[in-house]
Amino acid sequence: MTAILQERIRVDKWLWHARFFKSRTLAAKLAGSGKLRINREVVLKPGAAVKSGDVLTFPKGTDIRVIEILALGERRGPVSEAQGLYKDLCPPQRQPKEPFDAKRPRGAGRPTKSERRALYRLRERAG
Repeated sequence: MTAILQERIRVDKWLWHARFFKSRTLAAKLAGSGKLRINREVVLKPGAAVKSGDVLTFPKGTDIRVIEILALGERRGPVSEAQGLYKDLCPPQRQPKEPFDAKRPRGAGRPTKSERRALYRLRERAG
């Protein structure tokens, strides 16, 4: 009987290799906080092992990331190499920015520089 040996790596190390966190310490804090799930199971230890095919769910900023592990990686390499380690099952949605409205309500403080120049031009024409 032959045993099939599957490679595994610590989840905090993989998150660092895949460049989800700037440091391995930050990845370990997430893994130890109980906010990380591996295949829908809550993880409480940063030393939990992951393998190819596992699905990770964790909060990152204001988004919930759902990632499938494609490869384990040998090192923390460049971004292009790190993006090959996973498949994003639920990419974060970018919220469209609202256009900035420079108009202020009357009596809302001092006029801006462009508003002052417009007032000077208006006074020059009137005088």
